[in-house]
Amino acid sequence: MAVLWMLALLSFGVSGSRLSDCSYYGLLKYLNLTAPSPVLQVMRPVQNWNHTTDVSLDMVMYGILDVRFIGFHACHPSFHQHWTNEFLTWNPSDFCGIDKVTIPKSLVWNPDVDIDEDASDSGSIREDPLLILMSSGRMLTTKHQRLTSTCQLNLFLFPFDVQRCNITFSSSSYDTGSLKLGPARSSYVITTLSDVFMITQGAWNLKDVEVSQFDRSNGNISVSKLRYTVSLQRKPMLYVINLILPLFYLLILDLASFFISGSSGEKLGFKVTILLSISVLLLILNDILPSTEDTLPMIATYCVSVFTVVWLSVLEAILVGFLPQIDGFCCKEGQRSEDLQQEAVSHEEPGGVLENTEVKPGKVLPPDDLQEFLREILEEVRAAPQEAGRPEERSAQEGHFRRMAKMIDYVFGLVYFLVVVIFFLYFCIIWING
Repeated sequence: MAVLWMLALLSFGVSGSRLSDCSYYGLLKYLNLTAPSPVLQVMRPVQNWNHTTDVSLDMVMYGILDVRFIGFHACHPSFHQHWTNEFLTWNPSDFCGIDKVTIPKSLVWNPDVDIDEDASDSGSIREDPLLILMSSGRMLTTKHQRLTSTCQLNLFLFPFDVQRCNITFSSSSYDTGSLKLGPARSSYVITTLSDVFMITQGAWNLKDVEVSQFDRSNGNISVSKLRYTVSLQRKPMLYVINLILPLFYLLILDLASFFISGSSGEKLGFKVTILLSISVLLLILNDILPSTEDTLPMIATYCVSVFTVVWLSVLEAILVGFLPQIDGFCCKEGQRSEDLQQEAVSHEEPGGVLENTEVKPGKVLPPDDLQEFLREILEEVRAAPQEAGRPEERSAQEGHFRRMAKMIDYVFGLVYFLVVVIFFLYFCIIWING
């Protein structure tokens, strides 16, 4: 009896060893993957054609390479795709616990998922030639790409702008009933992983990554789409140091130039120098901003406003410097007219003959001439106080335009200061609040 039990156990062990295969070759032979099969390569892997193949996508950002003003976004993402092949399943206990195997991608069907905004060349894509097959039929494949995608930029708040670039996945061969795209992870997890694995960001900071799934109809066909919205925030410090602060300092210098005396030509020369310096900074702005923008960015409005304010300040300095010259010209014309009138009166008076009469020493004038001579001396003595008051009238007339120039300079300086304060408060509110 014991011998029979021993024979039964030996026969059971031999049969079990024949059923169990611990090699990958045996597993691949069981799955019919030892040779290419057109059915497995072409046909969508479902037992019933009404079943939808769910493809889960996962994207992690490894680098932000560039965001160009012409509307291209260059980054370095890694894509992972998951789907189920209903034909390739097995029981791990039948193969010594093998629960996954790595096979070439070319042996099985792969979902044709493309990026709608992709503008990269084929050389920038590095696909893994292998995929991982799980015992449940779940498949995992990975693809790395130096992605260059189109991106609609909004530069209104430049350089304090936040750009939102979309990376949309879709299938060009299958509709929603055949293939459904979905995210493998939530937006929060994707953003966290991207922050952890980020290698380079360049002039940008990754703000967040939002994922959304939607269907889009194209005629009678509805296509499943999965969109990753990458929010990028620009690092503004370079533009603040090279452009915004220098313009601010030049504007403050122009405001301080109102303390320079307007009578000297140094004030006008100083303002013209500031205006030329702003023109040089505008050349820098021309190099960093695109010419295809429909709306004027705030930094362009900022630069043009500073240039306009300083230009008006230069015109005011020219006017203030010109008004005293008009004042002096009018004074000289008034003095000349008074001299001409006095000369004409002196020639018309009877005593004018005595001016040409030579009075020799020792010669006695006739009584009539002596009386006329004394009358002229009396008139000149009476006219002396009037002549002494005329310079005050001239000085009063001379100071009219000069006082007007000082008043214009004072009022313009006050208005200029208020405009500068309101100007900077406005731009600070716009740039900070977005």
